Amino acid sequence: MDFLAELLAQHPALHIPTAALAAVLLDRILGEPRRFHPLVGFGRLAGWLEAALNHAGGAGGSRLHGILAWCLAVLPPVALAVWWRQAPGWAWYVDVLLGYFALGARSLAQHGEAVCRPLAAKNLPEARRRVSWLVSRDTSQLCATGIARAGVESVLENGNDAVFGALFWFALCGGPGALLHRLANTLDAMWGYKNARYRQFGWAAAKLDDLLNWAPARLTALTYALLGSPRRALACWKRQAAAWESPNAGPVMAAGAGSLGIVLGGAAVYAGQTEVRPQLGQGRAPDHRHIGQAIRLVQRGLGLWLAAFFLVGLIHA
Repeated sequence: MDFLAELLAQHPALHIPTAALAAVLLDRILGEPRRFHPLVGFGRLAGWLEAALNHAGGAGGSRLHGILAWCLAVLPPVALAVWWRQAPGWAWYVDVLLGYFALGARSLAQHGEAVCRPLAAKNLPEARRRVSWLVSRDTSQLCATGIARAGVESVLENGNDAVFGALFWFALCGGPGALLHRLANTLDAMWGYKNARYRQFGWAAAKLDDLLNWAPARLTALTYALLGSPRRALACWKRQAAAWESPNAGPVMAAGAGSLGIVLGGAAVYAGQTEVRPQLGQGRAPDHRHIGQAIRLVQRGLGLWLAAFFLVGLIHA
């Protein structure tokens, strides 16, 4: 530890690369906590704030109430993280701990593999059950291709949300930046729906998550393109991303699908309503093998980002 402190004192530009590597290794070894996960407590806080401030259909449930709830949920933990990081000798350890908390690379791979295995064994009921943990669409009637499509889409999109978005804000702001991204993304997953309950109250959560993910999503799309079929991935991104409803998921999934040489999108059932989504990618329909390929694409991208962090750090050092 004395060696690390001396190294960082002599070369402060290596603080972020070494902390990012340590956080990634912790995530790889430990995965997400199974007990006492901080997000469980955060989710309870978010539920309490929504119950207190979101009165959909009445005088409340406004965008202003949603902004207030977002600020009350997110800003105090981030401010506490910034304060904790200022303690002498603690900055590196705080960054590692918060980076580990914000990353979900191992969990993403585990959930993707949990869909891939029963799908490869043609156990469609179990594959449908597993993929329902990853997506909000109705999975009860999905065929093998539909399950594979849902699995690949989830892995590619969450590669940005659970991995590269966190690393982007970690690189800019250290652990507090990664924490900000994780909490904002969690609130978007809880409140960012366009139904009667959340259309106004969840507006801030959805828009702020879009804002925080705008740059990371495009870097994620570029990462997917570089590690697969760059020409096809970039062409799909250029032609197809704008037609997707989400401004960030469009580039990520279009580039990822193009890189893998598959077609995503198409019909999906949400809350009993069938939505025909635009086509993303080019090539064949996905099968169970493409879920594994998508997982490896994210993992290789993670290695590429860490290498880039160290290259920049060494240049500055």
